Amino acid sequence: MTKARRGIYAAAISPFNADGSLNTGKLVHYCQHLLGPGGCDGVAPTGTTGEGTSITMTDRLALPAAFSEAGIEKDRVIFGTGAPAAGDCVALTRAAMEAGYNSVLVLPTYYYKNVSDDGLYAYYANLVEKVGSDDLRVYLYHFPAMSATPLSTTLVTRLRADFGPIIAGLKDSTGDFAQSSAFVEATGGVAEDFDVYPSSEAMLWDGLAIGTAGIISGSTNAFGAKAQAARQAPEGPAREAALATVKAARALAGKYPLVAAMKTIEAWRSGDDDWLRMAPPLIPLTEAQKTALRADLAALDT
Repeated sequence: MTKARRGIYAAAISPFNADGSLNTGKLVHYCQHLLGPGGCDGVAPTGTTGEGTSITMTDRLALPAAFSEAGIEKDRVIFGTGAPAAGDCVALTRAAMEAGYNSVLVLPTYYYKNVSDDGLYAYYANLVEKVGSDDLRVYLYHFPAMSATPLSTTLVTRLRADFGPIIAGLKDSTGDFAQSSAFVEATGGVAEDFDVYPSSEAMLWDGLAIGTAGIISGSTNAFGAKAQAARQAPEGPAREAALATVKAARALAGKYPLVAAMKTIEAWRSGDDDWLRMAPPLIPLTEAQKTALRADLAALDT
């Protein structure tokens, strides 16, 4: 079994029912859109942008089977399975594996702070050992701004050395290109089959040049097609213009609470205001923010 294909990923937003439960069918349909006209090579559901930590275990455990039943290709999905409880992480990862999805994005256990590399190593080692499959592909999730639990290059290289291809890559959500570069340098990047994914499409081309695998971004929910068009554009003025548009789109997304902005844009695209629902403590955009976002989108496309 192979790992997830490389390229442009959307950290997919999640639709909720009126009772706060995950609307699984709508999420599956939405990810099919992202993998088609949405311009993405892959999707990463139930991550940070997908409000994964706010979704019940019951809903998260059922999701991979729904993706499989819909025929979504196994190498185009990286499910977020991180959880503070090591046993929950194992259960979520097993559910993905049982549905045929062997690539998972795993936050470190994130309640206790200032934990040692040895403690974090034990968390990931427990996952690998309890799942017990050589087909498993773990993508470490470095997002210290949210988790307050950074992953050191020393820890990453130790896990890779001990578990080999099972430790398949890493998502770096710092937004700091120097940090992504450090992970590539420490692991060898794609040249050594270790897939580092920065979190901004504005870094895509510089990242590919140093050995990253692509990007996993929240803003590609709305702008994946623009990023893909730029990636496919021939070198020269056309590519430069497309790159400028991608960077402008990413800067636009940064002006607003990202999850709420992406859900608002999807509500407008689909004509479905149910997309505006957020899981507490996150809240929708204000009317003033919506007005500003419409204007910014209009300016982006002129």
